[in-house]
Amino acid sequence: MQAVGIRRGLTIDPAGEEEAPAARVGRLVRESPVVIFARRGCYMAHVMKSLLAAVGAHATVIELDAGAPAEEELAAAADAGGHGAVPALFVGGAPVGGLEGLMNLHLSGRLVPRLREVGALCA
Repeated sequence: MQAVGIRRGLTIDPAGEEEAPAARVGRLVRESPVVIFARRGCYMAHVMKSLLAAVGAHATVIELDAGAPAEEELAAAADAGGHGAVPALFVGGAPVGGLEGLMNLHLSGRLVPRLREVGALCA
């Protein structure tokens, strides 16, 4: 697993401890106000990151490679995301869904207030 756009305090692998995939996903979601879990090279995650950057928020993107260990983490991220697929976006620890969920928040005018509320944007 590789993290891109890491914020201070985000730990991918804590002190050599073995963590269950679901526990790792939960911890990573709690450590950053905006997190995207995606497969490496996912164009939808790129669009999500670009939209968030356009409104002034910088997401932590966790790119998961293909392979047996990563498949468990992909499944855990998809399940935690609430829609059973990746990319999965979390804002303030709550699942938003994928690109469609992000677009729904943005088009309804609720994205920027939500980002401010969780401290991902300056007032």
